Amino acid sequence: MTSILFPNVFCQEGGGYLKRAHANQLQEIYHKYASIEKDGEKYMSPEDFIIKYLKILDEKDHNADTVKLLAGIVDTSKDGLISYPEFQAFEGLLCFPDALYKTAFQLFDTNGNGMVSFAEFVEVMKKTELHKRIPFNMDSPFVQLYFGKNKQRLVSYHEFSQFLHDFHEEYAIEGFRRADKDGSGFISLLDFQDIMISIKSHLLTKEVQSHLIEAVQGETQSRKVSFPYFIAFNSLLNNMELVKRIYLNVTNGHRMQEVSKDEFMHSAQAMSQMTPLEVDILFHLVDVLHQTGRIVYNDLYAIAPEQYFKQITNRLAEIHAVSSPEERGIVIQILESTYRFTLGSIAGAVGATAVYPIDLVKTRMQNQRTGSFIGELMYRNSFDCFKKVIRHEGVFGLYRGLVPQLMGVAPEKAIKLTVNDFVRDKFTDKNGNIPVYGEVISGACAGGSQVVFTNPLEIVKIRLQVAGEIASGEKVRAWSVVKELGLFGLYKGAKACLLRDVPFSAIYFPSYAHTKASLADENGYNAPISLLVAGAIAGIPAASLVTPADVIKTRLQVVARAGQTTYSGVLDATRKIYREEGFRAFWKGSVVDQPAPN
Repeated sequence: MTSILFPNVFCQEGGGYLKRAHANQLQEIYHKYASIEKDGEKYMSPEDFIIKYLKILDEKDHNADTVKLLAGIVDTSKDGLISYPEFQAFEGLLCFPDALYKTAFQLFDTNGNGMVSFAEFVEVMKKTELHKRIPFNMDSPFVQLYFGKNKQRLVSYHEFSQFLHDFHEEYAIEGFRRADKDGSGFISLLDFQDIMISIKSHLLTKEVQSHLIEAVQGETQSRKVSFPYFIAFNSLLNNMELVKRIYLNVTNGHRMQEVSKDEFMHSAQAMSQMTPLEVDILFHLVDVLHQTGRIVYNDLYAIAPEQYFKQITNRLAEIHAVSSPEERGIVIQILESTYRFTLGSIAGAVGATAVYPIDLVKTRMQNQRTGSFIGELMYRNSFDCFKKVIRHEGVFGLYRGLVPQLMGVAPEKAIKLTVNDFVRDKFTDKNGNIPVYGEVISGACAGGSQVVFTNPLEIVKIRLQVAGEIASGEKVRAWSVVKELGLFGLYKGAKACLLRDVPFSAIYFPSYAHTKASLADENGYNAPISLLVAGAIAGIPAASLVTPADVIKTRLQVVARAGQTTYSGVLDATRKIYREEGFRAFWKGSVVDQPAPN
């Protein structure tokens, strides 16, 4: 693991790691930092690359050998200068999934022959602060197994990557041996802390580092750490991804459920060979940090950071070279937010367009009166409505009022998601947990907030949707509806709209969050199909339960024709619909309401 050698080199927030960029952008960056001209060509010096460009060492206080050594990763020709092709090759190197191992190999391959010798390995290691602090035994049997008894064997890239992995663990054991001077099998708490922070810091969160001695002392009940405990502690940190899978196995994918030690132990023994000592250490760490005696999924992130290689991969995938953090600034952040908002709006518009014919049929079925209107019913059921719209109004008749709907997609999504996230934050504790009632209230607030945008657009949309039923020569347009209603008229039926949107969002958001979590894979990621299924599972019952409010809203917002009952408000509409058409009328446009053909 290269974290032994330079744990912060690839984790800088600043600096200029490359992502994919156009050649002209790369050239601009290169020439900006290249200070040496030779034979008509521009070159970067090691200082140009490491200090001025990557900014990983202080310009005034740095070690010249360290600069030269790190620059050797890019300087494959080993001539002390970095050419543009080498700079460009470094950009390509970072696109590989094993970029961390490749850069480490090039660091140790000081002569550039594609192999690492024992002498090269020692040369680099002896320049590290860690080796000066905790020297590694270069004559150990472990080193001999890789480089041969006489240490003359050359190691290839793939072999060296395995060596680095094993060396990382061997180094920790070597640290224990050196601290255990009397061979008792025990080291002091301070030695344990020094070894873990020096060698294994990338596996420890800051929270654990600050409570390390407290956690170990409470578990061991002494001022000493035994070798078995040391090995179990390191094994636990190395296998946190397995720990997460065991937790999810206990909870069937739920991330908020509390798990006891016995429940976890039972699952651990069924799934793997995780030892009882490792389980004890896990629960004691959680108890020291949060004092609950049980664990939830977020507790595991408090113990160990994101998987190390995933951290590095994410860092390498960020854009730092094309524009530095200072250059990105607030403008780029706004552009990125705008980009994501635009994509969300486009996705919402596509979805709204796809289901719009169903919405039009639903509106017409909800507006169809069965008690006060004299004459034959216009539609026998939803399918009959769909056929008659196409027959009499054409395919485009199914899209009457689509434009107002699309106009409302972006602001509706923006305000709804923003309010939901804002309120959720108020109910979320420091461990990232939120109670169910907090999720319900957040969803309800989100649903209520969107009415300011949705009601005016919905009343226009609904009047356009039912306009095709009237056999008149006058064509109804959105702007004429707006002028007729006026500002206050656009909020007619707003109470019914609230009665629909508040409970819908209160049901939908928590249901979607929990369903999505249960369908996620062991790493917490969702495939597109699982997101689609989660949306359907959450949306179908939510929409069905608020259908009565939707029917009332539709009746209040349409223009009643001659002979039809009119309504003065939500309660008046509820009483009259029930009295004239019965309880079934509140489910018009849903699966519940499907009258038999005449």
